[in-house]
Amino acid sequence: MDLENQQRVKDAAEKYGAENIVVVLGAAEAEAAGLAAETVTAGDPTFAGPLAGVELGLRVYHAVEPEFKAEVDESVYEDQIGMMEMVLDVDEIIEEMKNMREQFCKFND
Repeated sequence: MDLENQQRVKDAAEKYGAENIVVVLGAAEAEAAGLAAETVTAGDPTFAGPLAGVELGLRVYHAVEPEFKAEVDESVYEDQIGMMEMVLDVDEIIEEMKNMREQFCKFND
């Protein structure tokens, strides 16, 4: 996650309260999604960005996860994300995101 997006997430969490923020990722690989998820939950693991050492514990999902898919109009989801499901390793992404939430999320439902 780039430094600009880290700052946006940090600002939103400060303005609205971390308990009211949900981050939705769209990375093409599980490892990249996991790194971004770790950044918004446990803090920037590279210690280079605004979230270095900042444990926001935010809820975080990937756009291909069933929890997100259930909240989006089916036709919009198919139009915007459906093709991604065919080319991504969805199961690996889901597993990575689940692990990140279990380890670092402070606001699990």
